[in-house]
Amino acid sequence: MDQTEQTMIDNLGEDTGKSLDLWIGIVQKENFKKHGEIVKFLKNEHSFTHGYANLIVHKALKSDAGSSSNPDELIEKQYKGKEHFLQIYETLRSKIKAFGEDVEFAPKNSYVSVRRKKQFAMLIPATKSRFEIGINLKGHPAEGVLEIDTKTNGMCSHKINLKDENDISPEVINYIKDAYEAAG
Repeated sequence: MDQTEQTMIDNLGEDTGKSLDLWIGIVQKENFKKHGEIVKFLKNEHSFTHGYANLIVHKALKSDAGSSSNPDELIEKQYKGKEHFLQIYETLRSKIKAFGEDVEFAPKNSYVSVRRKKQFAMLIPATKSRFEIGINLKGHPAEGVLEIDTKTNGMCSHKINLKDENDISPEVINYIKDAYEAAG
C-alpha cells in the first residue's frame, strides 16, 4: 500500500467516524456488484467525495493493485481481447516513468492509475479500437488531441484517444508531463 492510500484510509476514519473495514461491511451488506453502483450509493447516501467512494469500492471489490495478490493479473485482465494495445501501455509507461522517480502505476480492474502525490493520469484500454489516456489538467482548454473528459466522474478533466502506437506523439507526452508537474 502506498503512502497516499494509507493517508486516505487514516483520514477516512477521522472524517467519517468509521474505519475502512466498517465501510466495506456496509457496502457488502447492500450486495452491489458494480463499481458505479457502490460509488453512487456512497456519494448519495453518505455524502462521500469521489475519492473516498472510489477507495472503498476498490477495497470492497478487491479491484486495485493493493488488494490483489498479483497486480500483473489486473493488467492481463484489462488487455484480454485487446492485446494489440499492450505495446501502447508499455511505451507510455516507459515514457512516463522517465518524468521522475515519484511516478507510481496502480493497476485497477479496468485501467491503470498513474500517480505522483495524486493521480494525474489513467491508462485505459477502453475498447478494442480505442486506447484512452485520461489526464488531470483542470482549467486547460481542449485543443489538438486533448478533449474534455465527460465520462470519468471527475477522476480526469481531459482525455486523449489513441488507435495505435504511432499516435503517441510529443504533443501527447507533453500533455501527460504537464499533468505530472501539476500533481507535484
